[in-house]
Amino acid sequence: MSAFTAALIPIMALILVGYGLKRAQFLSDETWAGMEKLTYFVLLPALLIRTLGKQSLAGVPWDSMLIVVTGVLLVSAAVLILLQRTRLTSGNATFTSIFQGAVRYNTYIALAVSQGLFGAQGLASASVVAGFMIVLINLLCISVFVIWGKDSFKGVTPFIRGVAANPLIIGCAIGWFLSLSGIGVSGVAGDFLEILGRAALPFGLLAVGAALKPELVRGHARSISISSTAQFVLKPLMAALLIYITGLTGIAAGVLYVAFMVPTAPSGYILARQLGGDTETMASIITFQTLIAFLVMPLIATLVLN
Repeated sequence: MSAFTAALIPIMALILVGYGLKRAQFLSDETWAGMEKLTYFVLLPALLIRTLGKQSLAGVPWDSMLIVVTGVLLVSAAVLILLQRTRLTSGNATFTSIFQGAVRYNTYIALAVSQGLFGAQGLASASVVAGFMIVLINLLCISVFVIWGKDSFKGVTPFIRGVAANPLIIGCAIGWFLSLSGIGVSGVAGDFLEILGRAALPFGLLAVGAALKPELVRGHARSISISSTAQFVLKPLMAALLIYITGLTGIAAGVLYVAFMVPTAPSGYILARQLGGDTETMASIITFQTLIAFLVMPLIATLVLN
């Protein structure tokens, strides 16, 4: 068994446990919604603050990592927008779901796999990548909703407020500030954030499983195929090219490969519901990609991590 597969098995098991518990109605829908909200607004930001706050960028090739992240996401976004110009989708709202399905990445799975493969150093490097990706992805996705969403553009101020109020962006901003200022995270504050952060990944993965809706996959083949091709083919290929060009190796390269082979994020459904996207298409894309990822990710890992 490869190290990648060994790291993936407990993650897959947690997601399947979440799916089984939801289908067995072990917890109410309100409880699952509360768990997802707690993880998204409290636990994951705490993990990002602690991990980034303790991270020193000395010796970390953060500039090359930023180049890879920015290049992959901008190229992917440009390709999707060009495809939209050819009218491959049935409507603008559907395009916003395809875009999110192709651009977003599942932070829970990426952090968990990176930690499983590379230990604490992998989690720290993956958090640096997350700090870059979360900000850029949300800027891109909210911009797409401004142009193609069902709701009309309500002005620059609500747009900026929507980006600035994102809890993951806030968590990354605090973490980067603590790291770059030299304040760091230690003492009681560090212990408190560590306790909160430990719960983020298991709770998040259980919530991912609970959100799966296989019954919605049928009828959305075109949208699923476009977003999944970008997610599992275009992005890994672009990442491999840019990692080669920048000369990144070791853990820095490994966590970038992981970040660009995971499925899209369940949070895309929340944004689709809030900003006028196609929620049914979004749910089908999230479900399909999450399930297929456990077949596709080991194949990609065999090509790029060995």
